Amino acid sequence: MFTGIVQGIATVEEVSAAPGLSSFRIRFPESCVDGAVVGASVAINGTCLTVTRADGNSLYFDAMQETLRLTTLSELKPGDQVNFERAARIGDEIGGHLLSGHIHTTAIIADKIQSENNVTLWFEVDPEWIRYIFPKGFIAINGASLTVGEVTDNRFNVHLIPETLRATTFGTASKGGRVNIEIDSQTQAIVDTLARMGFQPSAQTP
Repeated sequence: MFTGIVQGIATVEEVSAAPGLSSFRIRFPESCVDGAVVGASVAINGTCLTVTRADGNSLYFDAMQETLRLTTLSELKPGDQVNFERAARIGDEIGGHLLSGHIHTTAIIADKIQSENNVTLWFEVDPEWIRYIFPKGFIAINGASLTVGEVTDNRFNVHLIPETLRATTFGTASKGGRVNIEIDSQTQAIVDTLARMGFQPSAQTP
């Protein structure tokens, strides 16, 4: 499990592709991989991956075909930067919301609005997923736990403070980029339960 509090930015050093599988070597900031062993879980842009090898500040991961299909990992290349979070431990502070690291879908950055003290990012998601996204609700974008701002049709936005921009890759995000989305599991369960009972809540209803 993860908390959605991104612990830093790592850099992709190498990508090796094989049929149905891609392997990644990712370099982490100093001391951020202390205690990381083979079999440990790390969220890379929100995707839970298993450490297959450790070498200094670099960790190795494999991603299977289904993971590559559902996420943006297939687009990664050497030099790209990614958000990371190591798995939560019992007793850790839950500053965001509980995440599984299992990506539901991806979204496109439809717009980036820079204001004096924050940045607003608008995302466009497949219509089938917008029913789980509500104003003031939780959502994980590239592994970061964020609060939804507005929801309109199949678009929603989030407002990012300077600290979030500094600590994540959102500071360099640009219009047209693609991101990983993990829907809040509790919201999904409630919406699906209501749907089975014949109710169809609107994503535009706070």
